[in-house]
This record gives sequence, structure tokens and C-alpha cells, in this order.
Amino acid sequence: MRAMSPRLLVLPVVAVLLTGCGAASIEIATPKVDATERSTCQRLVRELPATLESLVTRAVVPRTALGHAWGDPAVVLTCGVAMPADFQPGAPCEEVNGVGWYVPTDQFGDLSEDLTIYTIGRDPVVEVDIPAEHRRDAAFAGDALSTIAGLVKKAIPQAERCV
Repeated sequence: MRAMSPRLLVLPVVAVLLTGCGAASIEIATPKVDATERSTCQRLVRELPATLESLVTRAVVPRTALGHAWGDPAVVLTCGVAMPADFQPGAPCEEVNGVGWYVPTDQFGDLSEDLTIYTIGRDPVVEVDIPAEHRRDAAFAGDALSTIAGLVKKAIPQAERCV
């Protein structure tokens, strides 16, 4: 019987170590949703692209999360969230690719701050967290949001218009 080469013994150990070197998983909150909202969110998440502009998908926890993450720092989409406490009906909104988005006024003009935006007039509500690093790249932010909006528009019917 021939002895196994030491190189062959090292390869599995190296492979195991390298799998731990990737970026950490992104934790996504688990909003309370009813069965219809869960189904709608799952449909949206299934349609989200593996790559958002130049950002590659990141692992999320829990694996059953109603969301998706791309890049490092991560752009994170979560479906089924509540509107923020400061949202008032009739609040200003931005429309991108046929989808209305609420941008909290305290985040609107400061490109050095992370941004969290919310769909308006769709149930369930979708939240997108955009780190400042990506937000400062206007072309990226516009294209990425346009891509996301197109998929939201297909998956979640519009109940009210952005005014």
C-alpha cells in the first residue's frame, strides 16, 4: 500500500480554511408578515439578481430571510418591513422606474450618510439600505435602484401612487 502524499493531505485543510475567509454573512431582520405578504416577498427575493451592478450577492442569515444583500459594504433589501415612525401620508417621495420611494428628510441631502429608503403605495413595503460609499456614486445608485424598482414593480402590485 502506498502512502498518501503530504500535499494531498494539506489540500482539504486549505480548502476548509479558505471557505472561512469570505465576507461575513449579512443578518436580515425577520419582519412579521402574513402568508400573502410572505409569498409576495418570496417571489420578489427569487427574482433579485446575483449581481447588482458590480456588487456580488452576499450570504444572508437566516437563509429564509425575506431579503437579499450585495457587496461590501452591503446594499441590503428587506421585504415586509413597516414604514418608519416619521413617515406621514403625503410625504415627499421620489419615483424611480415606476416605483415610489420614501426618503427620510434627515437622510436626503447628506451623501456622507448611509441611506434607508422605503417603497410607498405597495404592500408589503420594501426597504433598501444603501451604504454611503455606494450612495456617493450617483450612477451606481441610480442604476441599482432602477433595477430593484423594476423587480419590485413586477412582484408587488401598486395600491397607491407616489404623490
